[in-house]
Amino acid sequence: MAEEFTIANFRHVADGLQAGQFDIGERKKATSLSDLDPMYKQLLDDPVPVILSVIGPDGRPGLTPMWFDYEGDTVLVNTATQRPKCEWIRKNPQLSMILVNPKNAYHWVSMKCTVVNEVLEDGPDGARVTAQLNKIWKKYIGEGDEYQLRDPSIDEKRVLFECRIDRIATFGKP
Repeated sequence: MAEEFTIANFRHVADGLQAGQFDIGERKKATSLSDLDPMYKQLLDDPVPVILSVIGPDGRPGLTPMWFDYEGDTVLVNTATQRPKCEWIRKNPQLSMILVNPKNAYHWVSMKCTVVNEVLEDGPDGARVTAQLNKIWKKYIGEGDEYQLRDPSIDEKRVLFECRIDRIATFGKP
């Protein structure tokens, strides 16, 4: 699924003031998340929540903090099917997200992605959806092997949206 995308590295003030600070300092083409500088890739690997932006029915972005995961060069968004954002994603599969270093708000990576596939937990590949949910539960909570926040009042089912990376922006240093 890896296609070419752009990584835009913003100028930042981590090394002192500079002309054109906060402008894009460099753009480079990439085909893989491994092309990211390790100080930004670490934000993807650590249990840093992502702020996901999807377009709601009123045309404005809806923002949700949630757990972040990826496989290879595919960003994974796992949500319950009954939540409004699930339908919003289906209607407009262009997503934006940002991961901000919790120790330094001036160190972040943002991504623009497009959903290219949807996997239903109650479908033929549903075990993969459940396994991925359990994996991120372990990453963020660190205790137990199974996700423990399903809504007990319904038979909650999940959906896994697989997303192609269209563009990445990076800023700052840890």
